[in-house]
Amino acid sequence: MSLAACGSTTDLIEYVERPVEEIYNDAFEAFQRGNFQVAALQFDEVERQHPYSKWARRAMMMSAYTYYLQNQYEETIMTAQRFVGLYPGNSSAAYAYYLIAQSYYEQISDVQRDQRMTELAQQSFIELIRRFPNTDYARDAVLKLDLTRDHLAGKEMEVGRYYLERGQYAAAIQRFALVIEKYQRTTHTAEALHRLTELYVSLGIEREAQTSAAILGYNFPDSDWYADSYRILVERDLRPVRHEDSWLSKIWHSVF
Repeated sequence: MSLAACGSTTDLIEYVERPVEEIYNDAFEAFQRGNFQVAALQFDEVERQHPYSKWARRAMMMSAYTYYLQNQYEETIMTAQRFVGLYPGNSSAAYAYYLIAQSYYEQISDVQRDQRMTELAQQSFIELIRRFPNTDYARDAVLKLDLTRDHLAGKEMEVGRYYLERGQYAAAIQRFALVIEKYQRTTHTAEALHRLTELYVSLGIEREAQTSAAILGYNFPDSDWYADSYRILVERDLRPVRHEDSWLSKIWHSVF
């Protein structure tokens, strides 16, 4: 093997055919020295030169992890997905799924931007929990899954507020209703219920306004959102009342 100092990653190492143990050991030494770029390329070379050896499985996982340490998420996901495709029953499969989910999770952007990575992270965490429910990876995934849901709810709230500010009430209701339908156990629930109360009052849909305020008051009695909703109703000689024929009553599951 010879090393060449080149400008591009793909040209960094010139490979020659060598015994699998030698390639793997060189890759691992580079990894231990913190030379992750060289390590990842050499781990990949193990698989290319000796695809059916036990070393190839080890090298593939090390390659995925090494790419992850460099924040090269696309390469991490691709390598980990190839691993679970080839070795779904391997003891390292759970960690491969975890690396995939983490790679999406760490690319989540703020709620003002596209949330495709949040959706992919959510799907990946759900898959990890389904396949490996009794692992430490699944337990961590449960916590991060809640965060992805909160983030997606935040995006819906952002869009809902946008429509509300522009007087597009039907579109705003649709967004806030989606938070109640899909993301009840997030930090955005109280505001979503208040916004629905506010909108329904503006549109003269009193029974739905009373119901959303009643649910808000029952679950978040000390919140500023409920205080605002209650004031809006009182100003129109209304009170919070939960009507069982309301769509909110039919889909609501108590947060507490």
